[in-house]
Amino acid sequence: MELFSQDGPRLPDPWTSDHRLQSMTRRRLAPAFQADATARLEALAGITGGAMFELQQADRLNEPRLVRWDAWGRRIDTVEVSPLWQQAERIAAEHGLVATGYEKGAMGGHERFLQFALAYLFHPSSDVYTCPLAMTDGAARSLLDAGNPKLADRAVPRLTARDPERFWTSGQWMTEATGGSDVGRSLTEARRGEDGRWRLYGRKWFTSAVTADMALTLARPQGNGPGGKGLAMFYLELRDETGALNNLRVERLKDKLGTRKVPTAELILDGTLAEPVAGLDNGVRNISPMLTITRTWNSVCAVAGMQRGLSLAADYARRRIAFGRPLAEQPLHRATLAAQQAELEAGFQLTFELVDWLDRSEGGSLDTGQAAGLRLLTALVKLTTGKQGVAVASEVLEAFGGAGYVEDTGLPLLLRDAQVLPIWEGTTNVLSLEVLKAASAAGALSSIEQRLQQARSRLSDPALADAAGRAAQVASKAVNWLTTARPETVEAAARHFALTLGRSLALALACEHGQWSLDHLGDRRSLACALVFSRSCIDVLGTFPGDEAGACFGDNPGSPDALRA
Repeated sequence: MELFSQDGPRLPDPWTSDHRLQSMTRRRLAPAFQADATARLEALAGITGGAMFELQQADRLNEPRLVRWDAWGRRIDTVEVSPLWQQAERIAAEHGLVATGYEKGAMGGHERFLQFALAYLFHPSSDVYTCPLAMTDGAARSLLDAGNPKLADRAVPRLTARDPERFWTSGQWMTEATGGSDVGRSLTEARRGEDGRWRLYGRKWFTSAVTADMALTLARPQGNGPGGKGLAMFYLELRDETGALNNLRVERLKDKLGTRKVPTAELILDGTLAEPVAGLDNGVRNISPMLTITRTWNSVCAVAGMQRGLSLAADYARRRIAFGRPLAEQPLHRATLAAQQAELEAGFQLTFELVDWLDRSEGGSLDTGQAAGLRLLTALVKLTTGKQGVAVASEVLEAFGGAGYVEDTGLPLLLRDAQVLPIWEGTTNVLSLEVLKAASAAGALSSIEQRLQQARSRLSDPALADAAGRAAQVASKAVNWLTTARPETVEAAARHFALTLGRSLALALACEHGQWSLDHLGDRRSLACALVFSRSCIDVLGTFPGDEAGACFGDNPGSPDALRA
């Protein structure tokens, strides 16, 4: 008896098969820079879609391992990472995944665009090596912004090096058991010794870069008051020149749902030598440039993961025969994947809009209102794409049927790793409250509304114009609601408001790029995705349950009969 064997999906070249990235490269970069950028993107895609992707599949069962003791009883707390991660560090350095963002002028003011285009190609095959890269990038930005030349001169050339032997990675140690996003409750204490040097004492509950060379962390100098203002940002190096740990212990590695290649650890700081970066207070404010960068990386990783999953699902749909024909020819399956492609289109345009604002911010071309808008936009994009990434990954697995649920296909990794995206760098709720706070700054909301109207003004296709008009209408309604609703209702509906504003802007930007691709490339794919996205739920605020939400938690003192009535 001949047994049937189903071909698995094959990954197409990540550059040549990605019309969004190609068209955005054409649109963002001046002609003088396109050949160089294209060559670099093609080269990295050849690696991440070839040898690196193959190593990822072979490396599936390898995970980091904590080695506490050497053979002679010395405590070393060394973390051994997987073979893929060892290769990923070298590839990241050589291809400038951090360095590119700091090579000012190399891309005519769009250095961040090329950097994040490279990260977009790199992330899906890296088993989330983008995590230490994000914190490394954020540390470089924070040190440069802090105005501490001593520390910047020591660390930044290493954090942005292209030589793998010189390249440093950085950690970002904020989370403690007292609270994740509520960093003001941090208990880590900084004490100044008689020698004038600062030492840190405390426990860090989640540290996702325990293999890093340095870290930026928060600690409360002795005598400082409570809350975030009483914290200071400190710089430390994990090991001394002999390789010995800097008075810290790795207690254990976290056993996580996903991102299992990332060696997330619990650390005890027991006299860890450190230096203040920017004074002895306002640490949360001083570390905020890092969060802007890491949240941007989070958004890029979300759309990169969507792209990888949908690329595999589309290839599989052409190979899988069911009910007498390929899945790709079956209307329901095509419509299902089209809806996910539309989410990717919207998330991609929203993310690279944020990257463009970051380029202009670092180039000094944002006005005051837009500078305030960048903080708002960063939170909007991160929370919107984080939710999209999980939803799309779930649909991708379902598109493979039972094979999507089987670990040795490598597919469940897509969903497990996506689930961290709405959690890292601030959960959806935390960032929704950040949106409310950022929206109160002068010019912040108006800069987002102006960008939405600008996108709308560039449309000539009637269908796109109608879709963008709906986006503008929904956004305007949400902004009006924000100014008139009761404060307690605003807080309760913050997530709904933020997602409404994020998805409205995403729709307008998707329409704008659809028009550009049609006009300049004769390509209707982005246009079609924008129109499909326009039929999804854009007005999320309209789904807010209202005051009845409290009754779900038993807040209503009435009887069950009264509730039913």
